[in-house]
Amino acid sequence: MIKMRSLLLRLAKLFPKSIAEKNHDYVGHMVGKLPNEVEKIILVLDLDEINVDQIIDLSPDLVITHHPFIYGTPGKVFKRDPSRKELAEKLEQAGICVYSYHTNFDEGRGGMNDALAYALGLNNIRPLGGDPMARGGELTSPMNIEDFSKMAIEKLGVKYGLLIAEGNEEINSVALIGGGGSRTWSIAKEEGYDIYISGDAPHHVRRGIVVNQYNYLDLPHEIERIFMPTMQKRLLEIDPTLKITLINHEEPPLPIIIDNA
Repeated sequence: MIKMRSLLLRLAKLFPKSIAEKNHDYVGHMVGKLPNEVEKIILVLDLDEINVDQIIDLSPDLVITHHPFIYGTPGKVFKRDPSRKELAEKLEQAGICVYSYHTNFDEGRGGMNDALAYALGLNNIRPLGGDPMARGGELTSPMNIEDFSKMAIEKLGVKYGLLIAEGNEEINSVALIGGGGSRTWSIAKEEGYDIYISGDAPHHVRRGIVVNQYNYLDLPHEIERIFMPTMQKRLLEIDPTLKITLINHEEPPLPIIIDNA
């Protein structure tokens, strides 16, 4: 068991609010009264209608989500989405405290993008000069782009990816950012990386990558599930007596492939 204040101070050193994406992110205390002490913690990528009853039944002292439970100011969010207000009230009534670490976890040392880079086995991992939230590094040995893509899909725990292979056929260096960071591809190219990995790339972004003859691997946003074991590791480094439950209830959409050959 640890004092809540002490836990938050320790986490703030790792993932300070000051590095969260300015004017586009909402991190920190979301809902519920902050407890004096914390022992039972639940980690989840998103808290929503699908897992709220399970979370309440487990009666944790604290829930930590990656994606902000309230993405914006409460008044505006609740007016736009009454179901979110009902969910918040349900959590308040159950005495559940929710805290979110989003882009400050993505950028922070030992957070999301470091974890993704480690999972790929990259060496010399460092932030990109033009985007400190993204990470880059080198493979131990060069790989053919298709072999690399298959390895990345497996290592990052999904079943498919969308590959644009318009650049180097041999991959030595890799840049990445979890979630919907497709627009950073141009920074990765400028800094000399052979391929960029992210997700949620819209059509016009993909066209820009093709026109500029670069490599891009679009992986489902759900690779960010690595948040949970990564945050668990950070929490247990702070206090190994914490009782932590991981709830993984999100799977990428099912790909439907038609072979007309």
